[in-house]
Amino acid sequence: MGFPVSSSRSGSSAGTSSAAATQAGAPASAPAGVSFAPLAETISQYLSPEEVRRVREAYRFSDEAHLGQFRASGEPYISHPIAVTEICAAWKLDAAALMAALLHDVMEDQGISKQELIERFGTEVADLVDGLSKLDKLEFASKADQQAENFRKMLLAMARDVRVILIKLADRLHNMRTLGAVSAEKRRRVARETLEIYSPIAHRLGLNIIYRELQELCFEAMNPFRYQVLRKAVLAARGNRRELVSKIHDSVRAALPAAGIEAEVNGREKNLYGIYHKMLLQKKSFSEVLDIYGFRIVVNSQPECYLALGTLHQLFRPVPGKFKDYIAIPKVNGYQSLHTTLVGPYGTPVEFQIRTRDMNQVAESGVAAHWLYKTSDVNLNDLQKRTHQWLQSLLDIQRQTGDSSEFLEHVKVDLFPDAVYVFTPRGKIISLPRGATPIDFAYSIHTDIGNQTVAAKVNTEFVPLRTELKSGDAVEVITAENARPNAQWLNFVRTGKARSEIRHYLRTVKYEESVSFGERLLAQALKSMDLPMPDAADPIWDKLARGSGARSRDEILADIGLGKRLAAVVARRFTPEGDPISTTAEQVERYAEQGSGTPIRIQGNEGLAVQLAPCCTPIPGDAIVAYIRLGHGLIVHTEDCPNARRQRAREPERWLDIAWDEQTSRHFNVRIDVILRQERGVLGRVAAEISAADANITHVSMQDEASATVAVHFSLQVESRQHLARVIRYVRRVPQVQRIVRMRG
Repeated sequence: MGFPVSSSRSGSSAGTSSAAATQAGAPASAPAGVSFAPLAETISQYLSPEEVRRVREAYRFSDEAHLGQFRASGEPYISHPIAVTEICAAWKLDAAALMAALLHDVMEDQGISKQELIERFGTEVADLVDGLSKLDKLEFASKADQQAENFRKMLLAMARDVRVILIKLADRLHNMRTLGAVSAEKRRRVARETLEIYSPIAHRLGLNIIYRELQELCFEAMNPFRYQVLRKAVLAARGNRRELVSKIHDSVRAALPAAGIEAEVNGREKNLYGIYHKMLLQKKSFSEVLDIYGFRIVVNSQPECYLALGTLHQLFRPVPGKFKDYIAIPKVNGYQSLHTTLVGPYGTPVEFQIRTRDMNQVAESGVAAHWLYKTSDVNLNDLQKRTHQWLQSLLDIQRQTGDSSEFLEHVKVDLFPDAVYVFTPRGKIISLPRGATPIDFAYSIHTDIGNQTVAAKVNTEFVPLRTELKSGDAVEVITAENARPNAQWLNFVRTGKARSEIRHYLRTVKYEESVSFGERLLAQALKSMDLPMPDAADPIWDKLARGSGARSRDEILADIGLGKRLAAVVARRFTPEGDPISTTAEQVERYAEQGSGTPIRIQGNEGLAVQLAPCCTPIPGDAIVAYIRLGHGLIVHTEDCPNARRQRAREPERWLDIAWDEQTSRHFNVRIDVILRQERGVLGRVAAEISAADANITHVSMQDEASATVAVHFSLQVESRQHLARVIRYVRRVPQVQRIVRMRG
């Protein structure tokens, strides 16, 4: 994974190392300047002598494996694994993680097998190295597919063990630091990949020092000229504002002890990428960006944070709307701090961050401050629990996702740093990406709640499901047992979990419903030919599948349910002569002419395999016909629907005679227009009569026709045509009702 490489190595084995006979310093094969000694000194401060010995053994193995291999900069390749391990050692990762960091490229670059690593270093280390190895040897349709699959493998390995991503981030950080040795095109490509994936992951895990450095390095690689110009401007501004910063620093350092607060006060400067990003977003020139400098105040306890805040607000005037309390409501990555912007001397805005020492450690090192890898540990702190939940959500998304590109798309959505914080009805705080909706909220609670959502309340008031949530909203979702996800939700949900769950449901349910409906159609076609429905274990299904290019019996039935095959044509394969199972235009036409003897019966609850046309909204009791739409199943119209008549004249071979089953078990949508005389309370009386007739009102709108009358449009749910007739009779009992019309289209 280090940017590579030229190599004079010719099939050398890592089995025996020339370093084995050397002392603790650099082995014989390592050139001057590449030594294990500094790393050994660092890790010996927190690892046992036995663990240090095992790490040294991994170093020797890696050194031998990479013997004769050089980086693009001309340095020995072993310098890269050592640098990566030093970054991991700064986080005090355990011996297994350090060994994996030293060995992270031996499988990918040198062909060392996983089995060899297991025998030499154990399963734990081998699994970490395997999770870090790319998939370059597999065949992919495109570079994008390969990249997506690499990320998928890495993120899934990370979900099982967070040390994988910590090592990977250390690897990417060192590669970015040494990016100058590769071509300009590769610099831009790697920097873009880092900015889109690795930098957001670092932020999501709270590794803010790495997050900021990666952003800075990406900015320099992608826009070198702008980087240099902005860097010079910041250096000039630093000199111009030195007096201002010094004055604020002295004032704060004097005021805090006077209030009895022991604190560290440090000046901080926004990184160049942050300044550049703000200039782009707000369309400002550099001279208009005033809050380049800020201060960080580190105190001993949480109460002192708020005491320090009050002291600062007495010292300088706060800017309204620029105070954020991330201590009471931490960020999704565990970050805690008080943020306030004050008007300093000469009217310059200055941001202050106030936090405790523990908060400062988490703010800088995130999950690496208390790194997590044992998912069964019950003594997890809040940061570890949030990280663990996010990592588990990656596994959930993977289970519901079709391919690597789709998986990466879902994960990228979750890596946006901005978040909103909303409350459940019981007062629990839920963090969601900015722009999230009640549907995202429902899926964040539980998949079943998301799948069954029918309505939502925000701050006790009903809102559309596509409403964007704001921080502080109290959200409640209303569910129904028979409800199911709507494909339209994909147009506005923001979280990867919601998007993957909806797509998974639509895919699987559509397939299952199509199989069930296809089985009914085939059984009916066979019955019309006086043939029995073969058992699922009948060998004829395998023969049919092989002859038609299908993979299984269920796929054949699903194709029938979706209109890709005609039931009568498939049924003929069960006759002694056994017609081919293909669906040619001639067979479709012949089938339409001959008919199947009896109309196909539907219940209306077949799901996506049978869809009721919105232009005529058929309900049980209406005379109906159906159009076979390839890949979508049957589209049901009323016989007198103008759209159906036009389409049937153009494609008669695609139309089937169908009828309602005697048993239907759902409510159907229908629309009526009621013309009323305008009087106080008349709308309420009409609604009461509709309710008395056991119908459900889903939508109401009104339109003035004249000064004395009004047209009210009702969308209702009824069981059948007879039920609708009863509703109309009840509504006619209202004296002010002049006319009732069932609307089509």
